[in-house]
Order: sequence, then C-alpha cells, then structure tokens
Amino acid sequence: MNNLYFFDTYALIEIVRGSQNYKPYLDCGIITTAFNLAELNYSLKKEMGKEMANEHTEKFSEFAVNVSIEDIKQAMDLKSLHRNLSIPDAIGYTIAKKHSVKFLTGDNYFKDMANTEFVKKD
Repeated sequence: MNNLYFFDTYALIEIVRGSQNYKPYLDCGIITTAFNLAELNYSLKKEMGKEMANEHTEKFSEFAVNVSIEDIKQAMDLKSLHRNLSIPDAIGYTIAKKHSVKFLTGDNYFKDMANTEFVKKD
C-alpha cells in the first residue's frame, strides 16, 4: 500500500465514523484541502454536532495542502468535462494528480476513474 493518499471528504467521514474498510489507511500519509475540510465540517455538524465537527476538522487541518490559482483552473477544466463532480472533488482530484498520489474515496462517481483508490464503506 502506498504511504501517501489524497483523502477526499468521503474518506475523511468514513475514517471519523470508524469504518472497517478504511482502517488500513489510518497509518498512511494524508493530504487533503481546505475545501474538503469545509465539506467535512458541514457534514459532521449535521451528524454529530458543532463541537465534534470542529474537533475532527481541526484534527485533519494539519494535512491540508495549498491550492493555487493554477490548480483551481485545472480543476474547473475537469469539472467542465465531468459536470456531476462537486467543486471540492474536482479540486481534490487535481491536487492528488499534482502530488502523484491516489485519490482515496468511496464516491461511486470515481469508481472507474484513473488515479483512484476506491473503497466503499462497510
């Protein structure tokens, strides 16, 4: 197993929930973006409340990498081709490619996409 992955919001949420299928990735290096952290925080606030959401978001914040304007332009080119992608997903996928790491997700949209480590929740 590679030592570094881009964790998209789906993967981050499954890690927080304690999904067995994501346990092998707990010892891997993580990169993500502030966009994914925003989605994580919002989702967890609905599910677990403000305090827990903020705690988990803070925990993962150390893994956020910078996103440049060039990254955003490339990500929006990708989104133009795949309109069902969310903006955070398009940016995350672009960042994963930029850092030469796999995009870790369980989002069905990415199931057959290159450069993706697809792991469905239990």
